[in-house]
Amino acid sequence: MDRQTATATFPSAAAAVADARRFVRKVLADWGMDAVADDAVLATSELATNAIAYAGTSFEVSCRLAGGDVEIEVRDRHPTRGIEMPGVTASSGRGLPSIARLADSWGVSYDRRTKGVWFRLPRPGATGSGAAAAEGAEAAFTADVAANGSVRDDRSLHERGARDAAEPVREASGAGAQVRESGLAGGASEVPVAGDRLLRSPAAVEAMADGVAAAREVLGAEGAAVLLTERDGRLIMGSAAGTAAEMPLGELSVGSLAPAARSGSAWVAADASDPTAAALRASSLAAAPLESQGRLTGLIVAVSSLSGRFDESDGVRLGRLADEMSLSLEKARVGELERSWRGWLSFVAEASDLLAGTLDQERTMALVAQLVVPRLATWCAVYTVTEAEPDRLAYVWHADEERSDGLRELLEHAGAAPPTDASGPWNGLATAPEEVRAAVGGTATDQVYGFPLIARGRRIGTIVIGRPAGDRFPRSAIELAEELSRRAALAVDNARLFSAQTAMSSALQRSLLPPGIPEIPGLEVAVVYEPAGEGSEVGGDFYDVFESGRPPGGPAPASRWRFAIGDVCGTGPEAAAVTGLARHALRILAAEDLSVPAVLARLNRLILGEGERGRLLTLLHGEIAARRRRDGVTIKLTSAGHPPPLVLDPEGGVREAASPQPLLGVFDGVEFTTDTVELRRGEVLLCVTDGVTERRSGSRLLGDGHGLERILADCTGLSAGAVAARIQRAVRDFGPEPSNDDVALIVLRAS
Repeated sequence: MDRQTATATFPSAAAAVADARRFVRKVLADWGMDAVADDAVLATSELATNAIAYAGTSFEVSCRLAGGDVEIEVRDRHPTRGIEMPGVTASSGRGLPSIARLADSWGVSYDRRTKGVWFRLPRPGATGSGAAAAEGAEAAFTADVAANGSVRDDRSLHERGARDAAEPVREASGAGAQVRESGLAGGASEVPVAGDRLLRSPAAVEAMADGVAAAREVLGAEGAAVLLTERDGRLIMGSAAGTAAEMPLGELSVGSLAPAARSGSAWVAADASDPTAAALRASSLAAAPLESQGRLTGLIVAVSSLSGRFDESDGVRLGRLADEMSLSLEKARVGELERSWRGWLSFVAEASDLLAGTLDQERTMALVAQLVVPRLATWCAVYTVTEAEPDRLAYVWHADEERSDGLRELLEHAGAAPPTDASGPWNGLATAPEEVRAAVGGTATDQVYGFPLIARGRRIGTIVIGRPAGDRFPRSAIELAEELSRRAALAVDNARLFSAQTAMSSALQRSLLPPGIPEIPGLEVAVVYEPAGEGSEVGGDFYDVFESGRPPGGPAPASRWRFAIGDVCGTGPEAAAVTGLARHALRILAAEDLSVPAVLARLNRLILGEGERGRLLTLLHGEIAARRRRDGVTIKLTSAGHPPPLVLDPEGGVREAASPQPLLGVFDGVEFTTDTVELRRGEVLLCVTDGVTERRSGSRLLGDGHGLERILADCTGLSAGAVAARIQRAVRDFGPEPSNDDVALIVLRAS
């Protein structure tokens, strides 16, 4: 097959992870590689999130197809930062273990400017039988880690899985004793997996039914059954036929089996003295253990109502049948564990997307609780920790909403949330007052686990989950909750930091805007200010309207007023510093009774004096004076690199009202001049920042082709407030996307 390549670049934003997944799925669909799409999408999701969370840069996703194999690489722009590995170097977030599980091979590549993590998926059906057996053993290793929380030697498991697949089973000498090479090294009490997992696998159910039918046919037995082990050592019925299907299975455990079962051998019981025969109410039986990697998975038994019905040769035949069934059940078990693990990874990936989609702290905590319930637990509570108050109960969610209030009261009267940095059981409910425990009924005896929320090396809260006392937490649920808590911690901390930054930015923004607009006789004044973005940064636009002609200490009212509207280049603290300098300097200089040109000249020198900290500033500054006949106002103004103000007359005509002059912060020694506007009754003066004129829709700007003039012309006869609202709405409706620039405008209408 010819080599094919598809590449796309994505920004460092939470939504980009979902976009990257869609890109990979579409590319593989176009190449007819749908069979590996799910694995590729999950692995891409992990690597894309790594690029955003750890590198903090944009990233590129490349898909390559060569010889039927798919190779996908996610490359970020931070080559010097290493890959975090949970449990090894990372204290939070995610790493690469899931890539190792999904991919046939993977690695990391560096160059001077970028770092890439790649993985390769083989085309479906490309592996041979030996490789398939080895991969099956690897999958079993993954499954055992997920199910039991223990890690064995990866290499030895791989080699043993391949050897077991390649070598025939050797029969031991001795009557009726068929001993497999692996044996039960640790004794029959080592149970690899709960039998109910096999019962959830259609392939395993079919294999057990076929094995039972074969046992009856080969041995001529009246009945046959497959018994499966449980984690607590009990044996449960997996499949049965003939008379065995009619016999209730009594209390039977691994510890009560015949000694032959402990050595991995088949055995024959001539009477009902055998514990297995007694449990099945049989007079005689032949039985053989089902093994998986040296540990007991279950038994296959043939039963009869006649004593002495089976001999040693029957045990040998049943042992061979057990070998074949063990392979089938192990394959089905690994497939079921793989399906469960993939479902787990999909859940975590989707949960990460949801958590990354909000920067509201309260909403993030609510989302965490609702992700846990009911998938992992019956109820969930989220505690937060701050410097002011440790372990505050922030959110409670119960699968039965009517019980949420009682649960909250119980938790508020219970002991403090687990303060440790590791997950584990929590007995805090037992410390609640007896009357509170009685009010919530069985919830007070629930089994509870606590999971710390640790972000950036410190504990910021705790997740507590609970289930009814008889509904134990499986290991997979605990591990999934731990992974979810790691990701939730980062999401909650990001939301907390964003909320703090937004509050700080809002407070700073308010300090840079005037406290109020004075009333000016004969003039209507309306202002609009809309910062761009989500409030996390301080904008560079500002406006002000203030008195300037009141005699010091005199009782006479003001006779002159000043107004200003400006735009500092950039956003953030640097722009805010220049904004504050400009707005306060304007008031101070105007109070010294400096003319409009003199104020701009002084402000220009102040900005230049800031050196590298200075910013370019466009400014429209004017002075308003009442006319003697009270038929309007006289305005003297100067436009320093600012969009020109527009005048609307009562007949609908629009004209520019000021000549352009240099902006501030560029040239020293600039001599500014003023333009005079006689604003008569009914006329409107509109002053805007470039967030209005440069509002974009595709390749068009709102100010192109006298667009703002046409909008203003339609405002004839409107009040100042109505004109401001009309312009504001026109800016919002001009483009489909939110504006990426601040919007400020002043409307002055002579009345």
